[in-house]
Parts: sequence; C-alpha cells; structure tokens
Amino acid sequence: MATRIRLQRGGRKNYAFYSIVIADKRAPRDGKFTEKIGTYNPNTNPATVDLNFERALYWLENGAQPSDTVASILKREGVYLMKHLNGGVKKGAFNEAEAEKRFNAWKENKNKGLESVRESVAKAVKAAYDKELEAEKKTNETIAKKVADKKAAEAKAKAEAEAEAAAAAAAETAEEAAPAEEAKAE
Repeated sequence: MATRIRLQRGGRKNYAFYSIVIADKRAPRDGKFTEKIGTYNPNTNPATVDLNFERALYWLENGAQPSDTVASILKREGVYLMKHLNGGVKKGAFNEAEAEKRFNAWKENKNKGLESVRESVAKAVKAAYDKELEAEKKTNETIAKKVADKKAAEAKAKAEAEAEAAAAAAAETAEEAAPAEEAKAE
C-alpha cells in the first residue's frame, strides 16, 4: 500500500480548514483514510497547526510520503529534524539525550520567531486601530465645530429676532402711548 500524508479539506466556501491524514495514495482527497494526525488552519496569521508529533514521526519513519504542503508543515513543526536526529542516534553519532537537547533548542528558537511574528501582527493591528481612531476623532471635532457654529448662528439670529420684536413692541407701545397723551393734553 502506497501511503501518503496529505490534507483533507473541510470548512466552508472561502474558509478552508484541513485535516492532516494518513491515506492510501489511490483514495480520493476527502475519502477514506487510515488515521487523522492533526489539523491545519491557514486562515490565521501565522497558520495554526495542531499535530500529533509522535504519530507523524512514526508514519514518516515508516515510509509514508507527505504531499508538498504537508512536507512544509512537518518541516515547520520539526518532524523532519527529529527524524534526522533519530537517524544520527541510530548511527551512533550522538546519544538520545543530545538529540533531545538539540531539538528543544531548535523548538525554543522557532517559538521565539513565531512569537515575534504574533507581536508584529498585533502591533500592526493596534497601529491601524489607533490611526483610524485619530481620524475619527478629527472628523468628530470638525463636525462638532460645525454644529457649534450653526447653533451659535441660530442663537444670534434668534437674539436679533427677539431684539427686533422687542424694539417693534416698544415702538408700538410708544405709538399707543403718544395718542393717549395727546388726548389727555386736549
């Protein structure tokens, strides 16, 4: 049986989510498989991989051929490095403790790199949010200034109208008082 380690598509349209499976080479992409060893979500930044490391290493050492994408995933997760280190242990180049030490050093360095990527993405998102917030604050200030100017103009017009009405009322009162005074004078 020609065994492959490959991706089995899931998810929905325009949002793919993959299972990493061990399957016969002749089986359809989403068909029958021997074992599921993990998942791969390319929609996150960086892509999220949940992998059963021991089973992936077992199948790789027993001759399963990974697809191109799965090979890059296994390389990124360190399965190929561990296979290489186990080969060195079998040849006697170094012992198992040394192999584990080298692998842990590599994994820690890899995690630092992934953490720096996450931090840079978070900083970029925060910077974009802050920039958008500042632009919105400026827009709100200009709108508030326009509203304040409009209210001031309305208040001024209302005050002028009230002053004119008061002047007109005073003039009317003065006109009414003038004929009454003339009548008293007669």
